[in-house]
Parts: sequence; structure tokens; C-alpha cells
Amino acid sequence: MEQRIRRNMICVLKGELVKALGCTEPIAIAYVSAKAREILGKMPEKIVIGCSGNIIKNAKSVVVPMTGSLKGIEAAAVTGAVGGHSNKELEVLTDVTEQELETVRKLLDEKMCTVKCLDTTEKLHIIETVYAGEDVVQVELIRNHLGIIKITKNGKVLFEDKPQEEKDEIDYTCLNVKNILDFANTISVEEVQGLIEEQIRCNTEISQKGLNEKYGANIGKMLLAHYGDDVKVRAKAKAAAGSDARMSGCELPVVVNSGSGNQGMTVSLPVIEYAEYLKADHEKLIRALILSNLIAIYQKYRIGRLSAYCGAVSAAAGAGAGITYLYGGDEKQISDTIVNTLANVSGIICDGASASCAAKIASSVDAAIMGSILAREKTVFETGDGIVKDNLQKTIDGVVELARDGMKETDEVILHIMVDER
Repeated sequence: MEQRIRRNMICVLKGELVKALGCTEPIAIAYVSAKAREILGKMPEKIVIGCSGNIIKNAKSVVVPMTGSLKGIEAAAVTGAVGGHSNKELEVLTDVTEQELETVRKLLDEKMCTVKCLDTTEKLHIIETVYAGEDVVQVELIRNHLGIIKITKNGKVLFEDKPQEEKDEIDYTCLNVKNILDFANTISVEEVQGLIEEQIRCNTEISQKGLNEKYGANIGKMLLAHYGDDVKVRAKAKAAAGSDARMSGCELPVVVNSGSGNQGMTVSLPVIEYAEYLKADHEKLIRALILSNLIAIYQKYRIGRLSAYCGAVSAAAGAGAGITYLYGGDEKQISDTIVNTLANVSGIICDGASASCAAKIASSVDAAIMGSILAREKTVFETGDGIVKDNLQKTIDGVVELARDGMKETDEVILHIMVDER
């Protein structure tokens, strides 16, 4: 493998597999709020937060971590301003105290935060303005959950930058199944072992929490109670249980994939469960998770971090590829697993982060497991079967077009349905 491609792959993993506490959209809001308060130098008297439709969709229904049971955009913004620390990035709310929460509840009761829908073409876009006396600070974030591009105070620009991907030296176009599989097979495990082992540790811990306690609709628990206890059910249940806990405010971090904790759990937990079932050694598991993570990123980086297309689908396709790899599948079987998964569940919509994400994850992982079994039995949906094209790259190109372009109006309709009070 070329050194350039190898370096890019490592950079992709390091950039995409990061720890986050809670759903990443409300956390992005809290991060912007914490930064705005720090620049303001005092507690805001008023917060006006403008969010893109997709941010509103993903932040309105989930519990903000460290708050007990507070939900929504206002809760995330005020908690970030009162108790957030921007230097902790996606773990911005880790150190919120009970005393600070009392202040948060008081300020929410006083309606000190106003939410507006931004008129923007960007899916991931936040502009927050905070006021205290005669001082005004505005912070703008775009395209990335930590992607602050502009900070102003009293009309003076303090910081301005390009969106991350416009200055990024990482070449995501090196991602394809052949390169990813070569990398997974040949990389010295020590170079990424710490990163992958943190994903195993964090995501397994929150999954177990979801299975042991009451969170959301408890999809993970329900699957084990009513669907049996074989590896196929456990793989779905453990991924779903992590989402059960995370969407309902569990105060444990996860290692994300493509900016999403749900996707991070979907790419990892089913693979971990199958590795245990197959008694795969630790190195094999790490290589399977490298493959799974990169296959998911390969699809998602072109779709965009937020869309009307459920990210659990691309993440599950990655997990299916990882499962096929654990069974000793070759490049064709891995590619066929991805095709089989995408042909099945690419119609799942994203209607925002909520308790139902766990069910979508379970459905997507089920499709991935079926896709893997079919591929290992040398069966793949053929060219012309719906959106399936004559090779994997063309099939993924079609799914990207569907998700990025074809579902634009769907996204608008979903948001309208979600915010319409009738």
C-alpha cells in the first residue's frame, strides 16, 4: 500500500473516531454556547440561537447529558453557557454540577433563550448570539460538530476560518473497498490499537448500561427478552441498547463514527459480539473494526453528516462488512455484503435523534447480518434489482445521490411534520 494512502487512512480514523458525551447535535449547541460565554467573559443575559433544520430535527427530542431529564435546543444552549467547558470539545458538559443545573432550570423558566431556524443551505449550521449589558458575542459553527468558523465581539472579528474540509489535508477519495481492506489487513495494529480499543471499551460500557437499566423504549432489552439469545439477536440488541441509553441522557461517552455516536455504536458493537461468538483473537477484532469503521466513513463522508437518510444504514453496512471479514470473507464477499445491505434498507429516513433511533439501528443491523449471510453463500442482489448497479462503487454512488440530492425535499417535509403542532 502506498504510504500516502496509509497515512490518509490513519488520519481519517483519528479524525472521525472521537469521544462524545451525548447526542452530537445538542452537544454542538452546548459547545458553541460554552465558547460564546467564554468570549463574553460573563454569564449571558440573553441567548439567541439560530440552527439549521437538521440541527433542530436532531436536537429537539433527546435528553441533554448531565442534566437529568432536560431535553431540546434551549436546554443544550443554556447548559453549555452555564456549565460547559469548550476545551473539552464533544465532552463539553462533563463537569456540569447540580448547582449549575439549578441555574439552568431557573434560566429556562425565565425564557432567556430564543431559538430560530436559519435560512441556510448547510445541513449542520449554528449561529449563536449572546448578550450581557452592552456586550454582544456571536459564534458561528458549520459542517462539523466542532467546526467554529467565526467569532465576533461587539462587531469586531476575533476569529475567522474556513470550514474544516476546505483546509483539510486528508484525502477521503482514497477510500474504496480495495484500499480499506488492504489497509485493514496490513496496518501494524499498534498504530491504531489505542483508538480502536477505546471504541470497544466506551461503546461496550454504554451498551451494557442500556441493557441493565431503563432507557427510552428499551429496544435492546426487548430484543433479548422476546427474540431469543443467538448471536444475530445479541448483535442487534447490544447496538440498540447503546442507543437506548445515549438518546435518553446516559452520562457515559461513546466513540463516534462520522460525527454520530449512534453510528459509532452501530459499526462497532455487532462486530464485537460476532468476534466473541467466533472466538476471534484480539488482533482479528481490531482489523475487523478498522474495516467496519472505514467502510461506514467511505459512504457517509459524501452524503454529509446530517441528511434525511438514516446514518445507521451506512454504519450497519460497515458492520456487516466487518462480520463477513471475521468469517474469513474475501473482497468480493465484503463488497456483496455492502450491496445486499444497501439494497434492503436504504429507504430508512432520519426523523431526528430520539428513542426510535435504537429501533432503526436494530433494523439496519438485521439487514447487515442478512447481507453478510447471503454474501457468504455467494448470493448478491443483481444489477437492475432496484438501485443496485453493476459494481459496488456505482451502487454507493447511487445511494449517495439518493441521500444527498434525492431526499432534500424529504428532509424539509420531515422537519415540517416534526415542528407542526397540529
